[in-house]
Amino acid sequence: MAEEKKKEEAKPKKKKGGPKAYKPRKFCPKCGPGVGLAEHKDRYSCGKCGYFEKK
Repeated sequence: MAEEKKKEEAKPKKKKGGPKAYKPRKFCPKCGPGVGLAEHKDRYSCGKCGYFEKK
């Protein structure tokens, strides 16, 4: 009985799409071209040195 319920509840697997498109980022002017700035709602910030810019 438990096996029947599990089969009914099983959802079909979704096909995974291709690779996601790469979004070019701004780089941190203090750290150099290897460190990207994280994009927030109102600013860009560097996780390594703490530098930030307003949008």
